[in-house]
Amino acid sequence: MADLTPYLAVRDARAAIDWYAEAFGATVSFDPIVMPDNRIGHVELALGDARMMMADEHPEIGVVAPEPDQAAVTLHLRVADCAQTTERAVAAGARLDREPAESAGGIGSVITDPFGHRRMLRQE
Repeated sequence: MADLTPYLAVRDARAAIDWYAEAFGATVSFDPIVMPDNRIGHVELALGDARMMMADEHPEIGVVAPEPDQAAVTLHLRVADCAQTTERAVAAGARLDREPAESAGGIGSVITDPFGHRRMLRQE
């Protein structure tokens, strides 16, 4: 059995939790662990049937958020309505990289969230 869960580093985990809730309807499935320095060391979010883990940056151990316009990974998220989800994410502050369009048997778009993570939204 395989289970792959993205674990994202962000510059402001509290703001990211709120943004993912607004843009994608995410809910906190594992409450934030707040470190002694007030950074979030771990939190888990549910996005429909998917989940992701997240933490504030911890550069002292090599955990850093991506630089603007330099995402090394694209996260793929299946959604019920690509156009609506894209519109909601952009209204919440995501950068639109590719408009929703029909391709390879579905509708897809690409956005970059305000925390530097690139996402491909896909409606099949």
